[in-house]
Amino acid sequence: MKTANIRINTINDVKDFVTIVTKCNYDVDIVSGRYAIDAKSIMGIFSLDLSKTLELRVHSDDCDELMAELEKYIEK
Repeated sequence: MKTANIRINTINDVKDFVTIVTKCNYDVDIVSGRYAIDAKSIMGIFSLDLSKTLELRVHSDDCDELMAELEKYIEK
């Protein structure tokens, strides 16, 4: 499993993020406080407080392509 802190700021960012994540065959979650939601769910992401940094949890060790595509959302 790989983790990263991410920031999704706009409606278009949410759409783009979900489009990228739905291409993968493994589970991807977003954690905000005590809530963990499926990162492939637009409605789930909109239920979170997007003004805060979110934790991305990718349930695969072979996800370098996904992480490269999500680079613009990953906080450094």
